[in-house]
Amino acid sequence: MWTYILKRTLLFVPTLIIITIISFGISRLAPGDPAAAKVGQGSDGGMSGRSTLSAKTVEMVRKQWDLDKPLWQQYVIWTGGLLGFRLRDVFADGGTVWSKLRWEGTPDFGTSFQDNRPVFDKMLERVPVTLTMNILAIIIAYSIAIPLGVNSAVRPGTVEDRLSSFVLFALYSLPVFWVGTLAVSFLANPEYVQWFPSGGLRSPGFLDSWPVWRKLADYASHLALPMVVYVYADFAFVSRQLRSSMLEVIRQDYVRTARAKGLDEHTVILKHAFRNALIPLITMVATLIPNLIGGSVIIETIFSIPGMGELSFKALVARDYPMIMAVFTISAVLTLVGMLVADILYSVADPRISYGKKAA
Repeated sequence: MWTYILKRTLLFVPTLIIITIISFGISRLAPGDPAAAKVGQGSDGGMSGRSTLSAKTVEMVRKQWDLDKPLWQQYVIWTGGLLGFRLRDVFADGGTVWSKLRWEGTPDFGTSFQDNRPVFDKMLERVPVTLTMNILAIIIAYSIAIPLGVNSAVRPGTVEDRLSSFVLFALYSLPVFWVGTLAVSFLANPEYVQWFPSGGLRSPGFLDSWPVWRKLADYASHLALPMVVYVYADFAFVSRQLRSSMLEVIRQDYVRTARAKGLDEHTVILKHAFRNALIPLITMVATLIPNLIGGSVIIETIFSIPGMGELSFKALVARDYPMIMAVFTISAVLTLVGMLVADILYSVADPRISYGKKAA
């Protein structure tokens, strides 16, 4: 197992190089010039009515962001920053001066084109919100999905199974953006009913001097509606996957043998069937881990939640190259980590799965 983990970890290096190239290339293929947009220049090349800045200012902004350099130099500067090197001074106007290469020791994701703030600092402000929401979503979704899936598999064809299947399929088929829009329009609107706040994480009158219980209650009232919209499709999908896996496992010979030995049904289902039905759920780990940081663009945008999803959407709209590349790269790294974690959990759930060489 340790040899397999080491090999997979070493494989991350060429994979990450390819990921950074793709990330950089996609960001540069976006139409428009972020420097021109920053100073108020329109897509037709003319300056907006509110801006009195000249083309010289655009060039100055491009130089500040290294957009005046060739693409390969921009890529080297960015990837070098990820590894803790400062390469901006290396590529001078007069040529390449490697003696100016500096090791800063900490990764640098660059500076945001929107407000000239470090990308890492902006992400650090948003990650706790997104991480909290996704951890809560996973706990809620799996707490509902696992009992539903197991119960439906144990009692297939009953009225209870058919009713839960219909409801779950209906929930899974509803688009998240549509449900979120309806929720805000009808459940957080004074014209209909205002049971929940329409957006944000805190009330306008929120005070740091409030007691802890009042702060938690305020956060809970703001997160209740977004979490419902966030979770409903997930637990419907997980429940259906677990039901299908459980139905296949229950028909296996070793389950019949366990029953023939006189074991009670509770032990047969949980110890013999459920553990072997976990493989599809473990596979989902590879997608859950990057979502912990990437967040949900739709939910956070609809409910105005200051998380990574909203930050990513604004970066795309503003053509904020450093932010886009940072989110893309981190999500890719977390996907690789999720796949490795899933492979390890496979062998934990099913001892028959082994990544080492078997003895002859």
